[in-house]
Amino acid sequence: MGAPAQKPVLFVLTSHGVKGDSGEPTGFYLGEVTHPLAVLDAAGIAVEFASIDGGEPPVDGLDLNDPTNAHYWNDERFRDAIRRTPRLGDVDPSRYAAIFFAGGHGAMWDFPTSPAVQRVTRDIYEAGGLVAAVCHGPAALVNVTLGNGSHLVAGKNVSAFTDEEERAVKLDQLVPFLLASTLSARGAHHHAAPAWTAKVVVDGRLVTGQNPQSATGVGEALRDLLTARTERA
Repeated sequence: MGAPAQKPVLFVLTSHGVKGDSGEPTGFYLGEVTHPLAVLDAAGIAVEFASIDGGEPPVDGLDLNDPTNAHYWNDERFRDAIRRTPRLGDVDPSRYAAIFFAGGHGAMWDFPTSPAVQRVTRDIYEAGGLVAAVCHGPAALVNVTLGNGSHLVAGKNVSAFTDEEERAVKLDQLVPFLLASTLSARGAHHHAAPAWTAKVVVDGRLVTGQNPQSATGVGEALRDLLTARTERA
């Protein structure tokens, strides 16, 4: 008999479509979904999608000059999956080997305050699963606590969109908090690369990346951890 089939990875997308009171649109950042997805697809690792509110989440970073973005955006199966995302609160965490939080500025508003984010992330992590996030995706992690009451990120090495990068895009006064500083305040050890360069940090079963440039690397780290598990099974 062969090894049991690998459980899928759950990609979670923000449902928040406006940057604070600015009126400027935002949402999930397309390349932070498609680039990790391409890595996992190539490895034969199944991916499913969910969003905070369900339905079709708003998209940002719709750069179709990026060949990976264009490939998926023009793929009706991908578009259909994005249009019909279940609410994160309705998913069964036991079905998944890992949870991945894509970025996009919208994540700063609805990821940290979502009880579903906190519950599903804790359940997957405490069942031995993997937790991954890129750019603003680690906003999902700032309020996740484990069964013992400690923050999931406490004492962990992480990377996320830096305060410097937030200032560079002139949104540091608009976002509800600065992500890297807040992760540090929760006890995480935040590691930063120079702005707009790739940085991926793996600490046990936690994988985080700094910015859109890190999205492929987060996918690769997630793939490698999942593949190693399958080989050991």
